[in-house]
Amino acid sequence: QVQLVESGGGSVQAGGSLRLSCRASGGPYCSYDMSWYRQAPEKEREFVSGIGRDGTTTYADSVKGRFTISQDNAKKMVYLQMNSLKPEDTATYYCKMEAIGGPWCTTRSTYWGQGTQVTVSS
Repeated sequence: QVQLVESGGGSVQAGGSLRLSCRASGGPYCSYDMSWYRQAPEKEREFVSGIGRDGTTTYADSVKGRFTISQDNAKKMVYLQMNSLKPEDTATYYCKMEAIGGPWCTTRSTYWGQGTQVTVSS
């Protein structure tokens, strides 16, 4: 069973930075893509950034140029460097894994972490 554990959230002032980490454990899996989502109070969960096993990255328009996603496959870690934070970035941030596993590498599964809170004050 896969488990995802996020860390690195906290409270910062606008313009500050935070680095979120997500550690994956369990498996096995044949391949996976990792991403970050966030959910503000009374809002739907939204995509923030994703990274494929080949390193291809995608970003929501709202965070382009400010956030950077990276991963360390050997350590099963994914990171989200968040710079120039704004009050509207305040949310609970979730790590997500979309994995392909099973004996023939055909089983698709989705896993979520428990979330880490990011609060940005003006």
